[in-house]
Amino acid sequence: MLANGLKVVTVELPHLHSASVVMYARVGSRYESARDNGLSHFLEHMLFRGTERLPDAYRLNHAIEALGGTLYAETGRDYSLYQISLHPETLDGGIALFGEIFRAPAFSDLEVERRIILEEMLEDLDEDGRLINVDDIARRAVWPEHPLGYRITGPHENVSRFRGADVRRHFERCYGARNMVLCVSGAVEHAQVIGGVERAMGGIAEGRALEVTAPNGAQDAPRFAFVTHPGSQTSIQILFRGLCEKDADYPSLLALGRVIDDGMSTRLHRRLCDELGLAYYVAGSLEPFVDTGLYEIDGAAGPDNVASLVREALALVARLREEPPLDEELAKARRRYRWDLEHSFDDPDAMAGWWGGTELFFGPSTLEEKLARLERVTPDSVREVARKIFRPERLTVACVGQLSSRRATEVRRIVEGFR
Repeated sequence: MLANGLKVVTVELPHLHSASVVMYARVGSRYESARDNGLSHFLEHMLFRGTERLPDAYRLNHAIEALGGTLYAETGRDYSLYQISLHPETLDGGIALFGEIFRAPAFSDLEVERRIILEEMLEDLDEDGRLINVDDIARRAVWPEHPLGYRITGPHENVSRFRGADVRRHFERCYGARNMVLCVSGAVEHAQVIGGVERAMGGIAEGRALEVTAPNGAQDAPRFAFVTHPGSQTSIQILFRGLCEKDADYPSLLALGRVIDDGMSTRLHRRLCDELGLAYYVAGSLEPFVDTGLYEIDGAAGPDNVASLVREALALVARLREEPPLDEELAKARRRYRWDLEHSFDDPDAMAGWWGGTELFFGPSTLEEKLARLERVTPDSVREVARKIFRPERLTVACVGQLSSRRATEVRRIVEGFR
Protein backbone atom coordinates (compact mmCIF):
# COMPACT_ATOMS: atom_id res chain seq x y z
CA MET A 1 0.00 0.00 0.00
CA LEU A 2 1.30 3.47 -0.85
CA ALA A 3 1.47 6.19 1.79
CA ASN A 4 -1.71 7.78 0.38
CA GLY A 5 -3.66 4.52 0.89
CA LEU A 6 -3.62 3.19 -2.68
CA LYS A 7 -3.50 -0.61 -2.64
CA VAL A 8 -1.09 -2.02 -5.22
CA VAL A 9 -1.39 -5.66 -6.26
CA THR A 10 1.06 -7.39 -8.58
CA VAL A 11 0.44 -10.79 -10.13
CA GLU A 12 3.70 -12.23 -11.41
CA LEU A 13 3.16 -14.45 -14.47
CA PRO A 14 6.66 -14.85 -15.92
CA HIS A 15 5.51 -17.35 -18.57
CA LEU A 16 3.55 -14.63 -20.40
CA HIS A 17 4.74 -11.99 -22.87
CA SER A 18 2.30 -9.22 -21.94
CA ALA A 19 1.27 -7.12 -18.98
CA SER A 20 -1.95 -5.44 -17.90
CA VAL A 21 -2.25 -2.30 -15.79
CA VAL A 22 -5.74 -2.05 -14.29
CA MET A 23 -7.20 0.49 -11.89
CA TYR A 24 -10.34 -0.59 -10.01
CA ALA A 25 -12.48 1.96 -8.18
CA ARG A 26 -15.60 1.84 -6.03
CA VAL A 27 -17.57 4.04 -8.39
CA GLY A 28 -20.76 3.23 -10.27
CA SER A 29 -24.49 3.63 -10.16
CA ARG A 30 -24.96 2.11 -6.69
CA TYR A 31 -22.92 4.97 -5.18
CA GLU A 32 -25.11 7.64 -6.81
CA SER A 33 -28.23 9.54 -5.81
CA ALA A 34 -31.17 9.80 -8.21
CA ARG A 35 -30.01 13.31 -9.14
CA ASP A 36 -26.44 12.13 -9.80
CA ASN A 37 -27.42 8.89 -11.56
CA GLY A 38 -25.22 8.52 -14.64
CA LEU A 39 -22.43 10.72 -13.31
CA SER A 40 -20.01 7.80 -12.78
CA HIS A 41 -20.38 6.77 -16.42
CA PHE A 42 -20.10 10.39 -17.57
CA LEU A 43 -16.90 10.79 -15.53
CA GLU A 44 -15.44 7.60 -17.02
CA HIS A 45 -15.81 9.15 -20.48
CA MET A 46 -14.28 12.43 -19.32
CA LEU A 47 -11.15 10.68 -18.04
CA PHE A 48 -10.44 9.77 -21.69
CA ARG A 49 -10.33 13.47 -22.63
CA GLY A 50 -6.71 14.03 -21.63
CA THR A 51 -4.44 15.17 -18.80
CA GLU A 52 -2.77 18.43 -17.87
CA ARG A 53 0.30 17.44 -19.92
CA LEU A 54 -1.70 15.81 -22.75
CA PRO A 55 -4.79 18.04 -22.70
CA ASP A 56 -7.02 16.36 -25.27
CA ALA A 57 -8.24 12.88 -26.20
CA TYR A 58 -6.04 12.61 -29.29
CA ARG A 59 -2.76 13.34 -27.51
CA LEU A 60 -3.57 11.02 -24.60
CA ASN A 61 -4.58 8.13 -26.83
CA HIS A 62 -1.64 8.70 -29.20
CA ALA A 63 0.78 8.51 -26.28
CA ILE A 64 -0.77 5.28 -25.01
CA GLU A 65 -0.93 3.68 -28.45
CA ALA A 66 2.72 4.65 -29.11
CA LEU A 67 3.53 2.33 -26.20
CA GLY A 68 1.57 -0.50 -27.83
CA GLY A 69 -1.49 -0.18 -25.61
CA THR A 70 -5.11 0.93 -25.87
CA LEU A 71 -7.00 2.62 -23.06
CA TYR A 72 -10.10 0.63 -22.12
CA ALA A 73 -12.65 1.41 -19.42
CA GLU A 74 -16.04 0.26 -18.21
CA THR A 75 -18.49 1.46 -15.59
CA GLY A 76 -20.53 -1.06 -13.64
CA ARG A 77 -23.11 -0.89 -10.92
CA ASP A 78 -20.70 -1.33 -8.04
CA TYR A 79 -17.23 -0.74 -9.51
CA SER A 80 -15.44 0.69 -12.53
CA LEU A 81 -12.16 -0.26 -14.15
CA TYR A 82 -9.54 1.34 -16.41
CA GLN A 83 -7.04 -0.82 -18.24
CA ILE A 84 -4.01 -0.71 -20.53
CA SER A 85 -2.50 -3.91 -21.92
CA LEU A 86 1.17 -3.52 -22.83
CA HIS A 87 4.36 -5.26 -23.82
CA PRO A 88 6.52 -5.59 -20.68
CA GLU A 89 9.23 -3.36 -22.16
CA THR A 90 6.84 -0.35 -22.23
CA LEU A 91 5.35 -1.02 -18.80
CA ASP A 92 7.12 1.85 -17.02
CA GLY A 93 5.86 4.40 -19.54
CA GLY A 94 2.36 2.98 -19.36
CA ILE A 95 2.26 3.24 -15.56
CA ALA A 96 3.47 6.85 -15.77
CA LEU A 97 0.70 7.74 -18.25
CA PHE A 98 -1.86 5.90 -16.16
CA GLY A 99 -0.83 7.94 -13.16
CA GLU A 100 -1.43 11.18 -15.05
CA ILE A 101 -5.01 10.16 -15.80
CA PHE A 102 -5.90 9.80 -12.12
CA ARG A 103 -3.61 12.50 -10.74
CA ALA A 104 -4.19 15.34 -13.20
CA PRO A 105 -7.16 14.82 -15.56
CA ALA A 106 -7.94 17.70 -17.94
CA PHE A 107 -11.72 17.19 -18.21
CA SER A 108 -11.69 19.01 -21.55
CA ASP A 109 -14.33 19.07 -24.32
CA LEU A 110 -17.24 18.27 -22.03
CA GLU A 111 -19.89 19.19 -24.59
CA VAL A 112 -18.32 16.91 -27.21
CA GLU A 113 -18.28 14.01 -24.77
CA ARG A 114 -21.86 14.72 -23.75
CA ARG A 115 -22.96 14.27 -27.37
CA ILE A 116 -21.06 10.98 -27.56
CA ILE A 117 -22.69 9.68 -24.37
CA LEU A 118 -26.16 10.67 -25.55
CA GLU A 119 -25.52 8.80 -28.79
CA GLU A 120 -24.41 5.74 -26.79
CA MET A 121 -27.59 5.90 -24.73
CA LEU A 122 -29.78 5.76 -27.84
CA GLU A 123 -28.89 2.06 -28.13
CA ASP A 124 -31.11 1.41 -25.09
CA LEU A 125 -34.11 3.44 -26.29
CA ASP A 126 -36.76 3.08 -28.97
CA GLU A 127 -37.81 5.82 -31.37
CA ASP A 128 -40.19 7.21 -28.73
CA GLY A 129 -37.47 7.43 -26.08
CA ARG A 130 -38.71 4.44 -24.05
CA LEU A 131 -36.21 2.21 -22.32
CA ILE A 132 -35.91 -1.17 -24.07
CA ASN A 133 -32.72 -2.51 -22.46
CA VAL A 134 -33.92 -5.67 -20.75
CA ASP A 135 -31.01 -5.67 -18.26
CA ASP A 136 -31.98 -2.24 -16.98
CA ILE A 137 -35.71 -3.00 -16.97
CA ALA A 138 -35.19 -6.22 -15.02
CA ARG A 139 -32.90 -4.70 -12.39
CA ARG A 140 -35.18 -1.72 -11.92
CA ALA A 141 -37.96 -4.23 -11.19
CA VAL A 142 -35.77 -6.15 -8.71
CA TRP A 143 -34.55 -3.01 -6.89
CA PRO A 144 -37.12 -0.27 -7.59
CA GLU A 145 -36.03 1.87 -4.64
CA HIS A 146 -32.30 1.13 -4.46
CA PRO A 147 -29.38 2.44 -6.57
CA LEU A 148 -28.62 -1.11 -7.78
CA GLY A 149 -31.78 -0.64 -9.86
CA TYR A 150 -30.50 2.57 -11.48
CA ARG A 151 -29.34 2.62 -15.07
CA ILE A 152 -25.55 2.81 -15.31
CA THR A 153 -25.78 5.53 -17.97
CA GLY A 154 -28.47 7.40 -16.04
CA PRO A 155 -31.51 9.16 -17.50
CA HIS A 156 -31.32 11.56 -20.45
CA GLU A 157 -32.25 14.56 -18.33
CA ASN A 158 -29.32 13.98 -15.96
CA VAL A 159 -26.76 13.56 -18.72
CA SER A 160 -28.06 16.72 -20.39
CA ARG A 161 -27.66 18.65 -17.13
CA PHE A 162 -24.21 17.60 -15.83
CA ARG A 163 -21.56 20.32 -15.81
CA GLY A 164 -17.84 20.45 -15.21
CA ALA A 165 -18.35 21.17 -11.53
CA ASP A 166 -20.41 17.96 -11.18
CA VAL A 167 -17.68 15.93 -12.86
CA ARG A 168 -14.94 17.34 -10.62
CA ARG A 169 -17.05 16.89 -7.49
CA HIS A 170 -17.68 13.22 -8.32
CA PHE A 171 -14.02 12.68 -9.22
CA GLU A 172 -12.87 14.09 -5.88
CA ARG A 173 -15.41 11.93 -4.03
CA CYS A 174 -14.75 8.64 -5.82
CA TYR A 175 -11.17 8.68 -7.12
CA GLY A 176 -9.25 9.04 -3.89
CA ALA A 177 -6.45 6.55 -3.34
CA ARG A 178 -8.27 4.77 -0.51
CA ASN A 179 -11.19 4.05 -2.84
CA MET A 180 -9.07 2.36 -5.52
CA VAL A 181 -6.88 -0.66 -6.16
CA LEU A 182 -4.17 -0.79 -8.81
CA CYS A 183 -3.26 -4.20 -10.21
CA VAL A 184 -0.32 -4.93 -12.51
CA SER A 185 -0.33 -8.48 -13.85
CA GLY A 186 1.63 -10.47 -16.40
CA ALA A 187 5.36 -10.66 -17.10
CA VAL A 188 6.19 -8.31 -14.22
CA GLU A 189 8.08 -8.28 -10.92
CA HIS A 190 6.73 -6.47 -7.89
CA ALA A 191 10.10 -4.91 -6.96
CA GLN A 192 10.47 -3.41 -10.43
CA VAL A 193 6.87 -2.15 -10.59
CA ILE A 194 6.42 -0.51 -7.19
CA GLY A 195 8.92 2.33 -7.70
CA GLY A 196 7.22 3.50 -10.89
CA VAL A 197 3.82 3.23 -9.25
CA GLU A 198 4.95 5.36 -6.31
CA ARG A 199 6.27 8.06 -8.66
CA ALA A 200 3.17 8.01 -10.85
CA MET A 201 0.45 7.66 -8.23
CA GLY A 202 1.88 8.69 -4.89
CA GLY A 203 0.45 12.16 -5.53
CA ILE A 204 -3.17 11.01 -5.83
CA ALA A 205 -5.29 12.52 -3.08
CA GLU A 206 -5.98 10.12 -0.21
CA GLY A 207 -9.80 10.39 -0.19
CA ARG A 208 -11.84 7.71 1.55
CA ALA A 209 -13.32 4.31 0.75
CA LEU A 210 -17.01 4.59 -0.15
CA GLU A 211 -19.46 2.43 1.75
CA VAL A 212 -22.32 0.48 0.19
CA THR A 213 -25.90 0.49 1.40
CA ALA A 214 -27.44 -2.98 1.19
CA PRO A 215 -30.83 -3.34 -0.50
CA ASN A 216 -33.58 -4.63 1.70
CA GLY A 217 -35.21 -7.98 0.96
CA ALA A 218 -38.74 -6.63 0.87
CA GLN A 219 -40.44 -8.60 -1.86
CA ASP A 220 -43.43 -10.75 -1.02
CA ALA A 221 -44.42 -12.05 -4.47
CA PRO A 222 -43.04 -12.58 -7.99
CA ARG A 223 -42.64 -9.49 -10.16
CA PHE A 224 -43.21 -9.14 -13.90
CA ALA A 225 -42.17 -6.27 -16.18
CA PHE A 226 -42.99 -6.04 -19.89
CA VAL A 227 -42.17 -3.41 -22.49
CA THR A 228 -43.52 -3.81 -26.00
CA HIS A 229 -41.04 -3.32 -28.82
CA PRO A 230 -41.30 -4.33 -32.49
CA GLY A 231 -39.14 -7.22 -33.57
CA SER A 232 -39.13 -10.87 -34.45
CA GLN A 233 -37.98 -11.99 -30.98
CA THR A 234 -38.69 -11.11 -27.38
CA SER A 235 -35.79 -10.72 -24.93
CA ILE A 236 -36.38 -12.50 -21.63
CA GLN A 237 -34.67 -12.31 -18.26
CA ILE A 238 -35.61 -14.51 -15.33
CA LEU A 239 -33.93 -13.26 -12.17
CA PHE A 240 -33.76 -14.65 -8.65
CA ARG A 241 -32.21 -12.67 -5.83
CA GLY A 242 -29.07 -14.65 -5.08
CA LEU A 243 -26.19 -14.54 -2.63
CA CYS A 244 -23.03 -12.50 -2.22
CA GLU A 245 -19.72 -14.21 -2.89
CA LYS A 246 -18.78 -14.39 0.80
CA ASP A 247 -22.02 -16.15 1.82
CA ALA A 248 -21.39 -19.61 3.25
CA ASP A 249 -23.81 -21.09 0.68
CA TYR A 250 -22.22 -19.36 -2.32
CA PRO A 251 -20.09 -22.38 -3.38
CA SER A 252 -23.28 -24.47 -3.52
CA LEU A 253 -24.96 -21.77 -5.59
CA LEU A 254 -21.93 -21.71 -7.89
CA ALA A 255 -22.25 -25.47 -8.38
CA LEU A 256 -26.01 -25.13 -8.89
CA GLY A 257 -25.41 -22.56 -11.61
CA ARG A 258 -23.05 -24.89 -13.44
CA VAL A 259 -25.48 -27.80 -13.16
CA ILE A 260 -28.14 -25.64 -14.83
CA ASP A 261 -25.91 -24.13 -17.51
CA ASP A 262 -22.27 -24.87 -18.14
CA GLY A 263 -22.41 -25.74 -21.82
CA MET A 264 -24.81 -27.24 -24.33
CA SER A 265 -24.98 -30.61 -22.59
CA THR A 266 -26.25 -29.19 -19.29
CA ARG A 267 -29.88 -28.92 -18.27
CA LEU A 268 -30.93 -25.49 -19.52
CA HIS A 269 -29.80 -25.73 -23.13
CA ARG A 270 -30.63 -29.41 -23.38
CA ARG A 271 -34.23 -28.95 -22.22
CA LEU A 272 -35.20 -25.60 -23.73
CA CYS A 273 -33.24 -25.80 -26.97
CA ASP A 274 -32.39 -29.40 -27.87
CA GLU A 275 -35.55 -31.10 -26.62
CA LEU A 276 -38.25 -28.41 -26.98
CA GLY A 277 -36.78 -26.10 -29.62
CA LEU A 278 -38.03 -23.00 -27.78
CA ALA A 279 -34.97 -20.85 -28.39
CA TYR A 280 -31.68 -20.64 -30.25
CA TYR A 281 -29.99 -18.90 -27.33
CA VAL A 282 -30.51 -19.28 -23.60
CA ALA A 283 -27.97 -18.95 -20.78
CA GLY A 284 -27.70 -18.97 -17.00
CA SER A 285 -25.25 -16.91 -14.94
CA LEU A 286 -24.46 -15.49 -11.52
CA GLU A 287 -23.99 -11.78 -10.79
CA PRO A 288 -22.56 -11.43 -7.27
CA PHE A 289 -22.18 -8.13 -5.43
CA VAL A 290 -20.46 -7.48 -2.12
CA ASP A 291 -23.74 -7.75 -0.19
CA THR A 292 -26.25 -9.47 -2.49
CA GLY A 293 -26.45 -11.11 -5.90
CA LEU A 294 -28.57 -12.38 -8.75
CA TYR A 295 -29.07 -15.68 -10.49
CA GLU A 296 -30.14 -14.97 -14.06
CA ILE A 297 -31.56 -16.96 -16.97
CA ASP A 298 -31.33 -14.93 -20.14
CA GLY A 299 -32.71 -15.75 -23.57
CA ALA A 300 -34.67 -14.67 -26.61
CA ALA A 301 -37.57 -16.31 -28.42
CA GLY A 302 -40.31 -15.65 -30.93
CA PRO A 303 -43.62 -14.43 -29.45
CA ASP A 304 -45.25 -17.86 -29.75
CA ASN A 305 -42.52 -19.46 -27.59
CA VAL A 306 -42.10 -16.91 -24.80
CA ALA A 307 -44.70 -18.32 -22.41
CA SER A 308 -43.43 -21.86 -22.90
CA LEU A 309 -39.83 -20.80 -22.40
CA VAL A 310 -40.64 -19.04 -19.11
CA ARG A 311 -42.80 -21.94 -17.93
CA GLU A 312 -40.17 -24.57 -18.72
CA ALA A 313 -37.30 -22.56 -17.24
CA LEU A 314 -39.19 -22.10 -13.98
CA ALA A 315 -40.13 -25.78 -13.94
CA LEU A 316 -36.47 -26.69 -14.44
CA VAL A 317 -35.25 -24.67 -11.45
CA ALA A 318 -38.21 -25.79 -9.31
CA ARG A 319 -37.30 -29.42 -9.99
CA LEU A 320 -33.86 -28.81 -8.45
CA ARG A 321 -35.55 -27.88 -5.16
CA GLU A 322 -36.84 -31.45 -4.91
CA GLU A 323 -34.23 -33.53 -6.70
CA PRO A 324 -30.51 -33.05 -5.97
CA PRO A 325 -28.18 -33.11 -8.97
CA LEU A 326 -26.60 -36.37 -10.00
CA ASP A 327 -23.13 -37.14 -8.68
CA GLU A 328 -21.79 -37.09 -12.24
CA GLU A 329 -23.25 -33.62 -12.84
CA LEU A 330 -21.53 -32.27 -9.77
CA ALA A 331 -18.25 -33.98 -10.66
CA LYS A 332 -18.36 -32.43 -14.14
CA ALA A 333 -19.09 -29.00 -12.63
CA ARG A 334 -16.05 -29.31 -10.34
CA ARG A 335 -13.75 -30.34 -13.21
CA ARG A 336 -14.85 -27.52 -15.49
CA TYR A 337 -14.60 -24.99 -12.66
CA ARG A 338 -11.02 -26.07 -11.94
CA TRP A 339 -10.07 -25.95 -15.61
CA ASP A 340 -11.58 -22.47 -15.99
CA LEU A 341 -9.64 -21.23 -12.98
CA GLU A 342 -6.41 -22.71 -14.30
CA HIS A 343 -7.02 -21.16 -17.73
CA SER A 344 -7.10 -17.78 -15.98
CA PHE A 345 -3.36 -18.08 -15.32
CA ASP A 346 -2.83 -17.60 -19.06
CA ASP A 347 -4.77 -14.33 -19.10
CA PRO A 348 -3.32 -11.26 -17.32
CA ASP A 349 -6.69 -9.48 -17.46
CA ALA A 350 -8.43 -12.38 -15.72
CA MET A 351 -5.68 -12.47 -13.10
CA ALA A 352 -6.06 -8.74 -12.51
CA GLY A 353 -9.78 -9.20 -11.91
CA TRP A 354 -9.23 -12.15 -9.60
CA TRP A 355 -6.62 -10.48 -7.38
CA GLY A 356 -7.11 -6.76 -7.97
CA GLY A 357 -10.82 -6.38 -8.58
CA THR A 358 -11.71 -8.60 -5.63
CA GLU A 359 -9.37 -6.60 -3.38
CA LEU A 360 -11.75 -3.63 -3.66
CA PHE A 361 -14.16 -5.36 -1.30
CA PHE A 362 -12.43 -8.26 0.47
CA GLY A 363 -9.33 -10.39 0.36
CA PRO A 364 -9.13 -12.67 -2.70
CA SER A 365 -9.12 -16.45 -2.32
CA THR A 366 -6.31 -18.61 -3.64
CA LEU A 367 -6.83 -21.31 -6.25
CA GLU A 368 -6.56 -23.95 -3.55
CA GLU A 369 -9.16 -22.22 -1.37
CA LYS A 370 -11.62 -21.86 -4.25
CA LEU A 371 -11.25 -25.52 -5.22
CA ALA A 372 -11.54 -26.70 -1.62
CA ARG A 373 -14.82 -24.82 -1.13
CA LEU A 374 -16.36 -26.40 -4.22
CA GLU A 375 -15.05 -29.81 -3.23
CA ARG A 376 -17.08 -29.59 -0.01
CA VAL A 377 -20.32 -29.04 -1.94
CA THR A 378 -22.65 -32.05 -1.96
CA PRO A 379 -25.77 -32.87 -3.99
CA ASP A 380 -27.86 -32.20 -0.89
CA SER A 381 -26.25 -28.79 -0.30
CA VAL A 382 -27.04 -27.88 -3.93
CA ARG A 383 -30.67 -28.87 -3.38
CA GLU A 384 -30.79 -26.81 -0.18
CA VAL A 385 -29.48 -23.68 -1.87
CA ALA A 386 -31.99 -24.21 -4.69
CA ARG A 387 -34.74 -24.26 -2.06
CA LYS A 388 -33.31 -21.06 -0.59
CA ILE A 389 -32.99 -19.13 -3.87
CA PHE A 390 -35.72 -20.40 -6.20
CA ARG A 391 -38.62 -18.96 -4.25
CA PRO A 392 -41.56 -16.82 -5.42
CA GLU A 393 -40.55 -13.84 -3.31
CA ARG A 394 -37.12 -13.81 -4.98
CA LEU A 395 -38.38 -13.99 -8.58
CA THR A 396 -38.51 -11.22 -11.18
CA VAL A 397 -39.15 -11.74 -14.90
CA ALA A 398 -38.73 -9.04 -17.55
CA CYS A 399 -39.63 -9.22 -21.24
CA VAL A 400 -39.01 -6.76 -24.05
CA GLY A 401 -40.56 -7.52 -27.43
CA GLN A 402 -43.62 -8.01 -29.55
CA LEU A 403 -46.11 -9.75 -27.29
CA SER A 404 -49.84 -9.36 -27.73
CA SER A 405 -51.92 -8.47 -24.70
CA ARG A 406 -53.07 -12.08 -24.49
CA ARG A 407 -49.52 -13.46 -24.62
CA ALA A 408 -48.23 -10.94 -22.09
CA THR A 409 -51.08 -11.87 -19.74
CA GLU A 410 -50.22 -15.55 -20.12
CA VAL A 411 -46.58 -14.92 -19.19
CA ARG A 412 -47.63 -12.79 -16.22
CA ARG A 413 -49.87 -15.60 -14.95
CA ILE A 414 -47.04 -18.11 -15.23
CA VAL A 415 -44.71 -15.81 -13.27
CA GLU A 416 -47.25 -14.94 -10.60
CA GLY A 417 -48.24 -18.60 -10.31
CA PHE A 418 -44.70 -19.77 -9.55
CA ARG A 419 -44.68 -21.70 -6.29
